[in-house]
Formats: sequence, structure tokens, C-alpha cells
Amino acid sequence: MFSGAIGGLAGNFADVVNIRMQNDSALEAAKRRNYKNAIDGVYKIYRYEGGLKTLFTGWKPNMVRGILMTASQVVTYDVFKNYLVTKLDFDASKNYTHLTASLLAGLVATTVCAPADVMKTRIMNGSGDHQPALKILADAVRKEGPSFMFRGWLPSFTRLGPFTMLIFFAIEQLKKHRVGMPKEDK
Repeated sequence: MFSGAIGGLAGNFADVVNIRMQNDSALEAAKRRNYKNAIDGVYKIYRYEGGLKTLFTGWKPNMVRGILMTASQVVTYDVFKNYLVTKLDFDASKNYTHLTASLLAGLVATTVCAPADVMKTRIMNGSGDHQPALKILADAVRKEGPSFMFRGWLPSFTRLGPFTMLIFFAIEQLKKHRVGMPKEDK
């Protein structure tokens, strides 16, 4: 969870630029930021749009998302893998066990992180007009209903599902071949 929080904070400026670049075409022409690329975006935000304060817009929900992502992926992978092996008689050493458990972990992580993703996107994009996150959340629930927290779930899962599968498959392969682990005494 600590590493997720640190990752969320360290990558915040990149998230701000990414979200703003993705949303730019939805804005009317006069409000578009027209960043040429990510480096240009960081430069323009720093130079013309409020500096470091703007680059760290949304850092709190981004850290929460990092914590939720890390915890939900790691914990649910282990829980699903254990369930598959102990209750459904999957072989703990087989790739299909690892891939199934990691796909399920990706489903859970996407769902757990969806509300934080939506909130951080709204805050970083500037659609919250510098309001506190809880006010943005309350206004959105009142106007759009609670389902707004799961907007973009499918595209998020199509990115996160395979990513989670690759992470845990790689970890299992590293463990299998004892990469980075002390040699066994024979």
C-alpha cells in the first residue's frame, strides 16, 4: 500500500497531463490547451497554468487510487489463487492457475479503483473548479447517481486486466526460476 501511495504521488504530474490531453478535444476550441506532447504539457502547466500546484492537482485521490490498486491486486490475487488451488483443484504450479487468478484480481482491482479513477480524473481535468473532493463527489452523486463512479470501467479493465495478468505471471515465473532469491542448499 505504501508503494502504491508513493507511485501515485510520484506519477501525479504525468496523470494530470495525460488526462488533460485526452479531454482536450472535448473542450470548445477557445478552452483547449493544445499540448503538443507530454513534455510540452508539463512545461505549459508549470510555466503558464499555476506551476507545481497545478501539476500536483488531484494528488490525494491519486494516492488513494494507488493504495487501492496495489492492495486490491495483491490481496485478491493471493485469495483467488488459494481458492482455485484448494477448492477447485487447480494445480498451483500451472500457468492457467496464475492467469485465472490474476484475471480475477484485475476485475476486482478495476472495480475497487473505479470511483477513485473517476474522482481523480474530474479533479485533474479542472472540472471541479478547485472544490474539495467530497463536494465534487456529493454533487456528482446528486446529479448523476452513484453509477457515475463506474464510468469508463470497461476501457479501464481492458487496460488493467491484461496488465495485471502480465504482472502476476511474470512474478510467478521469477519465483519458479528463483530469480533474485538465495540459492538452495543441496
